[in-house]
Amino acid sequence: MKFERFAVVASRSPNAQKALEEITSRYKLYDPEDAEVIVALGGDGFMLETQHRFLSHGKPIYGMNRGTVGFLMNEFKADGLAERLELAHRSELHPLRMTAENNYGVVQEALAINEVSLLRQTRQAAKIRVKVDGIERVPELICDGVLVASPAGSTAYNLSAHGPIIPLGSNILALTPISAFRPRRWRGALLPNEAEVGFEIIEEQKRPVSAVADYTEVRDVASVTVAVDPSVTIHLLFDPEHNLEERILNEQFTP
Repeated sequence: MKFERFAVVASRSPNAQKALEEITSRYKLYDPEDAEVIVALGGDGFMLETQHRFLSHGKPIYGMNRGTVGFLMNEFKADGLAERLELAHRSELHPLRMTAENNYGVVQEALAINEVSLLRQTRQAAKIRVKVDGIERVPELICDGVLVASPAGSTAYNLSAHGPIIPLGSNILALTPISAFRPRRWRGALLPNEAEVGFEIIEEQKRPVSAVADYTEVRDVASVTVAVDPSVTIHLLFDPEHNLEERILNEQFTP
């Protein structure tokens, strides 16, 4: 697809700012509101921030790595940017919607592109009841926490918690415990994309738990539900030789 107007946003890191200066000197840039595509310069964290920032715009985002890992980014090159955008492959993602109710009955919603995680707030382990589509699956999970990850987020916190890497087109979610004490043999589950995961906090006053959707945190939660929101679509652009599906597949064979 040919893009005639693109905007560029950059993180505050020196590398990203230097790249921004280089691109600004070479191309005519537009404001994000008037552009057809957003180019993000930074690392994976900034890419996640950019996706949330422009979530309501529905515009494709093309990232170029000026950070550390750059899993969601393309290689940085100032030359031929317009041609790269035209040849880029599009990946579509649907975020997770978290609905969290705290101990005072206040309900808050947030979207997560990577994962929704529940984490203990104090020195004591959390006790969490886990339900899937209203059916109780784990009566009492004693743990540091538990998370639900999308395929795109399965290589992030989920992988660090020893969860599975999920191919992008698999329509599967990862339900992964974090440092589970009981039940000791439970290592999590793979769930269909349409599943609704419910968490109920046991002894919530004694063992407080926070819920985090990417970087939106709700503290002292009593219950949390997580489900894919198909009404929201995120469009990411990748160079043909290094698309997101290939990256996720390749991660499964990385030592």
